[in-house]
Amino acid sequence: MEEDRRTLWVALNLVLSDSLRAAQKVVAHFPELETIFRASSKELMALGVEEEKAAALTSAGLIERASRTISWLDKKGYFLLTIEDPDYPSNLREIFDPPFVIYGAGRPEVLEEPSVAVVGARRPTPYGRAAAEKLANDLAASGLVIVSGLARGIDSIAHWGALGSGKTIAVLGSGLDDIYPPENRGLFRKIAENGAIITEFPPEMPPFPFHFPLRNRVISGLSLATVVVEATRQSGSLITARLSLEQNRDVMAVPGSLTSDLSRGTNWLIKSGAKLVETWEDVVEELPSPLRERLLSRRTEEKKKMPAMSPEEKRVFDRLSVETPIHIDELVEAADASVSEMLGLLLNLELKGLVRQAPGKYFLRSL
Repeated sequence: MEEDRRTLWVALNLVLSDSLRAAQKVVAHFPELETIFRASSKELMALGVEEEKAAALTSAGLIERASRTISWLDKKGYFLLTIEDPDYPSNLREIFDPPFVIYGAGRPEVLEEPSVAVVGARRPTPYGRAAAEKLANDLAASGLVIVSGLARGIDSIAHWGALGSGKTIAVLGSGLDDIYPPENRGLFRKIAENGAIITEFPPEMPPFPFHFPLRNRVISGLSLATVVVEATRQSGSLITARLSLEQNRDVMAVPGSLTSDLSRGTNWLIKSGAKLVETWEDVVEELPSPLRERLLSRRTEEKKKMPAMSPEEKRVFDRLSVETPIHIDELVEAADASVSEMLGLLLNLELKGLVRQAPGKYFLRSL
């Protein structure tokens, strides 16, 4: 009896998920999927498959391992898409090297919704954190899905920002049973409630460093555009930007300080032709019609006014900066107020979404 084709795709993926070029050659050479597993190791090695992996592809237990993997996904409530499935995301299918298999948690239908990638530095400045959070929140509120990589820094901030007003997709560089970084397991669960987490790597696959450039092509491939928020000239985010261009997608960047090394990558992108982004409208204006008009009209109708502030709150707000955190002692001294009075004013401003607190009793203005 012919094996279920999903099982065959998973079997291929278990062995060649991180050998993209070899997998492409194997699939092109064997039009009938099942014949791959009946080929000789010599034939597979001639197509660029490493000797150990060629032996694994022809091993007796591989199909059973693939069946167990699918059973594990079903038990967890996860989903599986292959390149042959009609529900495979159309944007991703268009790229030169789409994954043959996608493992996912959450809602697979979100993968077909219009999306924009927001990526950047692992250790952003307070300015970068504020910019990424606000931009992701505003874009998600406009109706776009935010795509990022669940990494520390800008990626995580973009996911959290999007969750405040809409949906987000995380693309992993590891398997669904090896979430990286481990402190983002809570974020993983939160995203799965209303968005999706996907990976091309089998469930138990660790986050090897060379997986992340592969992951980046999926981030850009899912998205209509990629926005970079803070990056050095050697940042992996610039790889995502380059891949986005190769996939004929727009690249944009948030400008940064001339004195910050984390701005060199983004400022270089802008000098090289990437669109400068200050607001969510800057991103949406570059998207195809009629999506562009629909998103702009929706946000125009929903746009909120600046929350009202008391005179005392306004004075504190005016002293705060987007980029440079100010300690509460400095605010108390400038306002000639008590610590408890100042904490009350700052709390009110935080509740209105105008101010946020940094570690050590430092405060910043939200964008």
